Amino acid sequence: MPRRKFRHTHRYDSPAEFSHNEYLINQSQLTTRSELLRLIRGGEDTFLELKVKLSNSEKIAQGIVALANTAGGTIIFGVNDQLRIEGVSNPEWIQDELRRICRDEIVPPLVPLIDNIAFDSGKRIVALDVDGRKKPYRTRDGRFYMRFGAEKREVSREQLSMWLDELRPLGYENIPLFDTDESDFDDGILWTFASAFSDTNPTLNLYQTAEFLKKDLLLAVGGADEFFPTVAAVVLFGKNERVAEMFPRSVVTVSKFSGDNGSAQLVERAQIGGNLLYQSEAVVRFIERYCDLDNQRGKRQAKADGVAYSERSAGAVLAELPIRRRATFHVYSVREAVANLLVHRDLAFRDVPARINIYDSSIEFINARRTNGFVPPAARAIRYGITQRLNPQIAAIYNRREYGANIPRGGLPMVLRDSEKFSGRRAEVYTSNDEFKLKIYGD
Repeated sequence: MPRRKFRHTHRYDSPAEFSHNEYLINQSQLTTRSELLRLIRGGEDTFLELKVKLSNSEKIAQGIVALANTAGGTIIFGVNDQLRIEGVSNPEWIQDELRRICRDEIVPPLVPLIDNIAFDSGKRIVALDVDGRKKPYRTRDGRFYMRFGAEKREVSREQLSMWLDELRPLGYENIPLFDTDESDFDDGILWTFASAFSDTNPTLNLYQTAEFLKKDLLLAVGGADEFFPTVAAVVLFGKNERVAEMFPRSVVTVSKFSGDNGSAQLVERAQIGGNLLYQSEAVVRFIERYCDLDNQRGKRQAKADGVAYSERSAGAVLAELPIRRRATFHVYSVREAVANLLVHRDLAFRDVPARINIYDSSIEFINARRTNGFVPPAARAIRYGITQRLNPQIAAIYNRREYGANIPRGGLPMVLRDSEKFSGRRAEVYTSNDEFKLKIYGD
């Protein structure tokens, strides 16, 4: 560990160093020969791997992924197992190939720092520095590796879920699920979506679920005979009963209370699982059982003993009634709030479920969202359309008309603006304990 810290401190903290962009453009040498010699003499460890040459790009990709997922480190090309510098005959090609591997063979792509070092003997070596800031990383075929001492090991499927939960990655929607197959997907939703584009894409893999998800939608990984769909594929197109089984954290709890806060008596509670299309429709139906949804705030009419009253006199009559009238909410604000909760929740959280609480005069939408680094500036910026979007792949498909979800346009800024205009009360946005909360009021 001290060797890696020394190396990175020397390379990144010196004020005389080039910027990252300058390095990529100029390819100037940033690592001294004495520093490399010191690293090589210590031999391989968790942060250093030595290679004689670059001959197998697949194994090199695995080694880079292992370093990035562990704590970063260095791969040096041109050194044999006896720690002797043999050099490489084609350093420029190795540099280009390493950039290609980091760009095309690793997900998410890496931007490496690569040094080409020449010695007085004429021998040259290439050093690749990896900094795993956006882990987890995986190979293109969906495999995760970590480094343990001088060895790299594939993360077992049993350990993968626990490890990914600890990392809480922003790219969790791209994580492959290994216990699924083609029969777990709803053909009706998938092929209705796909056929809408068939006229403009004659090469579409229609009715071949694995090929379509892997090659056309980029929602699955695996080799020629393997099929590992991602989290995004499952929550978008999975069969309702299978989604709840494979991904129980995707269930949404909807509750109705007979009061204005959570301490009031619970009237009804439902746990709604399934794919996003089913969930969005089921949640809206539950809300409509207890609330009226309208698109504009007009004058209400109330009738008592067959006499029509204006809105003002109707309010006086309703105030005397033994039963409180149902609140009315802006329909587009409710639908967009439901869509936002389903699409942009942080799916990496296991213990923060998505919840919707319906009160007599308000509806509260709660979903998982990392508090660290989000509030308070980011919460205020939402009102102006400046957001930190989670799950962009899920959002891209869910928002398409072809997917079938009936949602308005405008996002959270529209919800905040139009719900306030409709009800006369300002909507609330706040975060706490890794939860994002949106509360809108009815009229």
